[in-house]
Amino acid sequence: MNAYLFILTGLRKLNTGLIRIGHSIAWICVALMVASILLQVVFRYVFNNALPWPEEAARALMIWMMALVAAGAYRQGSFVAIEMLHDFIPRAAARLLRLFLHVCALVVLYYLFTLGLEYFQRGFRTRAASFDLPRAWIYLAMPVCFGTMLLVNIEMLMKDVGLLLFKGFASRLPEGEDSHPTPVVSE
Repeated sequence: MNAYLFILTGLRKLNTGLIRIGHSIAWICVALMVASILLQVVFRYVFNNALPWPEEAARALMIWMMALVAAGAYRQGSFVAIEMLHDFIPRAAARLLRLFLHVCALVVLYYLFTLGLEYFQRGFRTRAASFDLPRAWIYLAMPVCFGTMLLVNIEMLMKDVGLLLFKGFASRLPEGEDSHPTPVVSE
């Protein structure tokens, strides 16, 4: 169990660092997005001469902003979820259901991550419509998003497997701001 906890703790620290970095960069993306939209408004309505690039730049920044915060939202349980079923089934069945759902999410996130890598590679063949940038750099948001979500999913899956396999596992988990809200179903 100690080796398992060591790996899980390392993964939690990695995810925490990636999420913090992602949130910091996302704030920069938001600021740049707002600035480009305001610039477009000024040029369009004050100077009556709209610029060709701010709308596409704002869209790319919004995509990146979402990609950078998705893993943190997933870890906090901020995505839409239906949790009432867990309250009405036996605790052992609820644990198995959570495990099954994490495995399903793992498969989907892995597929989306590999699909995002393909889009990134193909993106070098085309350029953004209004400025000279390969679309690959916009498409890179997909593997970044799904890759970080995949790491968070593995962390949550490892926590749920540990709760199923090891007695006293819940008491040995470090809790804090970087922990995800997986409810501990005790016996």
